[in-house]
Amino acid sequence: MSILTLENKESDLNENNNEVIKEEINLQFHWYLFTFFIIIIVSFLLPGVILMLFILFFFVPFFLETSSFFALFTEWKPLLAFITMPFVIIGCYLLHLFFVALFTRMFWRISEKISPTKDGIIPRNIPSKTLNFYHIRSFMIKYGKNVFIKGAFPWLANWFFNFVGSNKIGKGTTIEEQVCADKYIRVGNNSYIGVNCVLTSHLVEGIFGNTVFFELKVGDNVTLGGFNCFASGCDIKDDSYLLPTACGGKFYTIKGKGYYFGAPVRKIFKKRIKEFLGLTKEDLARAEALKEKRKASKKLPNKKEDNEEK
Repeated sequence: MSILTLENKESDLNENNNEVIKEEINLQFHWYLFTFFIIIIVSFLLPGVILMLFILFFFVPFFLETSSFFALFTEWKPLLAFITMPFVIIGCYLLHLFFVALFTRMFWRISEKISPTKDGIIPRNIPSKTLNFYHIRSFMIKYGKNVFIKGAFPWLANWFFNFVGSNKIGKGTTIEEQVCADKYIRVGNNSYIGVNCVLTSHLVEGIFGNTVFFELKVGDNVTLGGFNCFASGCDIKDDSYLLPTACGGKFYTIKGKGYYFGAPVRKIFKKRIKEFLGLTKEDLARAEALKEKRKASKKLPNKKEDNEEK
């Protein structure tokens, strides 16, 4: 009996050694609360003080406390207070956005010095400084992302990401409201990212598994029609046109200079389009002839006008 018990204990120990020990994430709530207080609350402080001073010492005495109704439109002080009120509100709002971006940039730069962002797989079964700062950066960028994209001036979101340094977005690029797309993403010039796209540089494998974290790249003159999903490590080359709902998993590479569709994403070839639509050579010839006929018909009125002038 003693030999059997020893063997059972040894087998239990071997099984325990083969198991992967999962440890809880060190969330470090003091850093979350500190960044939350500075980015959100302090960014309201100076704009709020300016707005309250304007209301108490200028708008209330010169406009709200004016004794005569006709004086609101005949005297210059009440009229000036009434006209400047919307500009002061807009100015304070823009000042709040600037402070949000400034404080986020400050904390982002500090975190990058301690634990720089880089490609790799972040394990969750060992204590990791990289994982801790990955979560801290994910938290601190969220408020700025939402307040810019869902605010009154959504076109300032590109400036926010470039200013903070979380993303690199080129000139002439338009990014609609979407999911993720807040860190470690590079987008080229003159590209369009449609509504409700998912561009994410991170991907959690399984339930609370390892985090795959690789830069996602989008080239120049790229169009994502909407509801497109691409995960970490994807590379969409220049002059790619993706139809809505075209999706790709991790490390997909789109060669560019063409139209793409489907999940997983694939290029649209003329031959497949012909087969899908059931087109014949005669149909294409008739379409080409109709196209030339329309071009000729557009030129005819110009010729008639030239003859009339002669």
